[in-house]
Amino acid sequence: MTPGPLQESRGVRWALIALATAFVAVTLLLPLGAVLYQGFEKGGAAWLEAIREPDAVSAIKLTLLVAAIAVPLNMLFGVAAAWAITKYDFRGKLLLLTLIEIPFSVSPVVSGLIYVLLFGAQGWFGSWLQAHDIEIIFAVPGLVLATLFVTFPFVARQLVPLMEAQGRAHEEAALTLGASGWQIFWRVTLPDIRFALLYGVLLCNARAMGEFGAVSVVSGHIRGETNTMPLHVEVLYNEYNFVAAFAVASLLAALAIVTLSLKSLLEWRYRHQLMAKV
Repeated sequence: MTPGPLQESRGVRWALIALATAFVAVTLLLPLGAVLYQGFEKGGAAWLEAIREPDAVSAIKLTLLVAAIAVPLNMLFGVAAAWAITKYDFRGKLLLLTLIEIPFSVSPVVSGLIYVLLFGAQGWFGSWLQAHDIEIIFAVPGLVLATLFVTFPFVARQLVPLMEAQGRAHEEAALTLGASGWQIFWRVTLPDIRFALLYGVLLCNARAMGEFGAVSVVSGHIRGETNTMPLHVEVLYNEYNFVAAFAVASLLAALAIVTLSLKSLLEWRYRHQLMAKV
């Protein structure tokens, strides 16, 4: 039988599989393996010592703190934006969708510079902030703002397509039965979007913990105070402390692997529920 458009020969299929596998191995698996190997090259004791070093502990805590603030805020924004876009018709809907996409097209470094121009000592609000003893740039609030900017599309972009496909029928039916707005959200909308919401939160959290460009601009690189884990890795590497640098980097990689595993688990459960309904 002559291979059709969707019936490639076995050789073509194996070639495509080999090409895809080689690409993944070179661009993802090989660098990840190198980071883990370098991190544990001197043994587990050296790895643990690098992780327990005071500046490393401070960087880990700061990274978790920034993510703990930015991710819930982005979750609230994403749900509110997706609800407004998919459940209501209003002027400016396309503009709102465009604004949500901006962090995907703007360099994180540029976004960090914008915050410096706004809240830095020589920025638009710098003198007012100094007069009221408020620190944003080179402090935790600046890190949170920069992280919020680069991560806020993730939840909304996961929810909008799903909620558009689901339509408004369920919510309108609940409304005709006398349900309030909160009842409709908690009992009708949220159960239908919970997997997409968790998926978006995981992606948002992964980006928040691994962000480098924007936080690098607003952090000031103050060791033990404003250095997150990616920034701490850069400092250690520039000081030729390769063991400690790769140790912290391996911890970041481990967090990424956990996030990927949770993402795969959510996808599996979602497909399993869809098949059960069918």
